[in-house]
Amino acid sequence: MPAVDTHAEPRGASAAQDTFPKFLALNATRFADRPAMRHKDLGIWRTWTWREVADEVRAFALGLGELGLQRGDRVAIVGRNRPKLYWSMAAIQAWGGIPVPVYSDSVADEMAYVLEHAGASMAVVEDQEQVDKILSVSDRLPHLTHLIYDEPRGLRDYDHSRLHAFEEVQAKGRKAGEDATKAAALEAAIATGKGADLAIILYTSGTTGRPKGVMLSNDNVIISARNGGLFDHLRETEETIAYLPLAWVGDNIFSYAQSYVLGFCVNCPESAETIVEDRREIGMSYAFAPPRVYENLLTQTMVRMEDAGPLKKKMFHHFLGVARQWGEKILNKEPVPLSARLQYALGEVLVYGPLKNRFGFTNIRVGYTAGEAIGPEIFRFFRSLGINLKQLYGQTEASVYITAQPDGEIYADTVGKPNIDVEVKIADNGEVLYRSPGVFVGYYKDPEKTAETKTPDGWVRSGDAGFFDPKTGHLKIIDRAKDVGKLRSGALFAPKYLENKLKFYPNIKEAVAFGQDRDFVTCFLNIDLTAVGSWAERNNVSYGSYQELAGHREVLTMITAHVDEVNRSLASEPMMAGSQIRRFLVLHKELDADDGELTRTQKVRRGFIADRYLPLVEALFDGSPRGRIRTEVTFEDGRKGVIEGDVEIIDMPVHEATGTAFREAAE
Repeated sequence: MPAVDTHAEPRGASAAQDTFPKFLALNATRFADRPAMRHKDLGIWRTWTWREVADEVRAFALGLGELGLQRGDRVAIVGRNRPKLYWSMAAIQAWGGIPVPVYSDSVADEMAYVLEHAGASMAVVEDQEQVDKILSVSDRLPHLTHLIYDEPRGLRDYDHSRLHAFEEVQAKGRKAGEDATKAAALEAAIATGKGADLAIILYTSGTTGRPKGVMLSNDNVIISARNGGLFDHLRETEETIAYLPLAWVGDNIFSYAQSYVLGFCVNCPESAETIVEDRREIGMSYAFAPPRVYENLLTQTMVRMEDAGPLKKKMFHHFLGVARQWGEKILNKEPVPLSARLQYALGEVLVYGPLKNRFGFTNIRVGYTAGEAIGPEIFRFFRSLGINLKQLYGQTEASVYITAQPDGEIYADTVGKPNIDVEVKIADNGEVLYRSPGVFVGYYKDPEKTAETKTPDGWVRSGDAGFFDPKTGHLKIIDRAKDVGKLRSGALFAPKYLENKLKFYPNIKEAVAFGQDRDFVTCFLNIDLTAVGSWAERNNVSYGSYQELAGHREVLTMITAHVDEVNRSLASEPMMAGSQIRRFLVLHKELDADDGELTRTQKVRRGFIADRYLPLVEALFDGSPRGRIRTEVTFEDGRKGVIEGDVEIIDMPVHEATGTAFREAAE
């Protein structure tokens, strides 16, 4: 990787730009007529330049001042990725207020907890759905004085005594801006802002309990955004698409902070269903997505190819073989025979190019995956197509960046080297600790939890177990430190490692492994309804529901073959051979965030699932051939229902560990 000046500022910036409103004012000058943001609505892209965004934010900020916003006030932001919600963050920060983004798919009770805990005095939301959620729990929110909405549809007949349209607030602001005293007050508030001031409070996804409010300062976020840009040589010409939850730290860094610090354009898609098409239209150059997105793309591709004609299918698999052999080497600029380059070039015309266009990845310069471990085969698939996909290890408490993979040093089983200005060390118990300018200020209203996580000298206990590869110097993450344990035999049990192996198969959407202090390993599985449903259609297998398909004999046979392949691969791994899966079942329902089984970032809440499905867990370990469960579920409209299931349990053979390394490790 070329040497990086870790103290370099983005073009035209200086140390004086230590808050986002100050960066916005700078961008309105240095990038005045460059596109800052686009939004697709009804099939048409609308563009705002940096000068126009500065005007929109100023008007809204002055309007918030008219509603009484003061320094230190917390303001909730709820909705999908929309320009007005991003502008709201800068407008709130202009007065020294603190944005508190909330997951838009949160149910009312989850949303009430965050707003109540944060003491939000106002909320800026997308539409009627979010307004209704907040109004339904308003008795729990005594500090909430004003509710501002973007989309007016369905809200005309509501009580507007404290409900305001976004444009109405901006109109108040533009009128206030005509008053020199009020305009000067806003400018003074912006000038008063400092790097040490809180920039945002982001609530964690709550894997093990109630979410915690992570307080990040302007310095935390701005320095991390700048260093991430330096690491990957990002510039103001990048195009990115904002589609991840506003409440997730990744979106705050990639779709907000880096855009302001570096000056590139952020594009808001029309809907979740149009994201791939929207990516193609804007020619995205800088991408970020959790592994689930890449897994879904690969699953959809393989499903479509099963329906292709024989010639097309044969060509596809032939050139995929070429890509697997030579693609990554060509991407890494390693020596490759001319004949291989010519074959790969032909594959680019016939297969790789059309595939990248289909994904919307044709113009990608840098792509990242993080949040969860990605299956090595999935990772290599995208890199073999010529997509510069890399892995990043980060946390909300680090303002994202801990480690990342430098160009030319990409390994499927590592998460890279410490990023610029980041220190990483491994504790005696194997836990990863880090320290950087991005380290959070603390957990909001929770000094005890802050002290547990952050040492007096600034080191953060990540909660993850890992080690540095002595050959590459790259960090490898094994699992959550608290989840890594042992079987009664002494064999290592790393549930996330096992789950990721299982989820490599397109037919398996989710996996939850159990085995801590047990005699053997078992697991729950969810089938992928898209992949298995396509298989059922091709094989004339009829079914009426997920539950019926998940219990179908041929589906269970197919999943059993996948689990057996995982066991065979584990048998060849010295440290993991003792963790082969002895028994498994396919759950009668999909794991769902609305039912508390997944976090809003789609991470498994293993402890909650173990408690909720305790009869099935016990059936897996006591030798029962079947397990019966009755589960309450939440439907999309909020209604409750019950699903009952009689679930078959499959016994698996265990393969002999290859070599002696496993026996030595166990001893």
